[in-house]
Amino acid sequence: MNGQTVHFDRNAPVGIFDSGVGGLTVMRQIRRLLPQEHLIYLGDTARVPYGTKSPETVIRYATRCAQTLTERGIKLLVVACNTASAYALDALRAGLQVPIIGVVEPGARAAVRSTRSGKIGVIGTPGTVRSGAYERVIHRLAPNTQVFLQACPLFVPLAEEGWVRGDVPFLAANRYLGRLKQRQVDTLVLGCTHYPLLRGVIRKVMGPDVSLVDSARETARETRRILSAAGLIRGNAGPGKNLFLVTDNPNTFSGTGARFWGHPLEHVEWVDLNP
Repeated sequence: MNGQTVHFDRNAPVGIFDSGVGGLTVMRQIRRLLPQEHLIYLGDTARVPYGTKSPETVIRYATRCAQTLTERGIKLLVVACNTASAYALDALRAGLQVPIIGVVEPGARAAVRSTRSGKIGVIGTPGTVRSGAYERVIHRLAPNTQVFLQACPLFVPLAEEGWVRGDVPFLAANRYLGRLKQRQVDTLVLGCTHYPLLRGVIRKVMGPDVSLVDSARETARETRRILSAAGLIRGNAGPGKNLFLVTDNPNTFSGTGARFWGHPLEHVEWVDLNP
């Protein structure tokens, strides 16, 4: 960002992007907390997943998504992708004037508030786990906290296929989460926007005494806080509108995305991110 003060229109939309459909869990929570806001969601479905890409590639993809949304006049950008938040947030903040929040810091702060034993588990995509982003933020906030990371790559396809109950997801969760149970974590961060759909099976494996931190919910609270502090809440001007943008087949996105959004998607448009 340059040193100039930029003024944003409180009636402008909030922009949200993810590599695919998972960020809809973030948008859903934002819509629940801020029903009056206009929301634009961009799913980079042509280049999903980001979780297996190099940091340089993630930064390049995230920058193009952010530029596309800022060109539509947004007042706040939500990076609703844990991998993009881990790798690209600094680059985005350096290059854009719009306020930007990611999903890592809100989730990490909530985990630090929640833990009683000082043992926190974090599950996410391989990219998010490799980045160490959650670990860095948690240790900055609470240096003596123990953080245990676990990649759960099968959780994403299970969520997208709707396999969120039954033996198959339970067996996968039991395999992934066994080490975290052995470490006796008392707080578990769902460090991927797909994972709230598997909350039930994760709860079954971890037990009732482990607090589950939903980064999507925490990011929605952070969105409301930042808009309020900046005087950018839209006000009582009626319900906000939703617009969904995708970089691949809109019909495929609509079918899968309905599971994450909670009801059928409307106003899905294709966009080309190529320069």
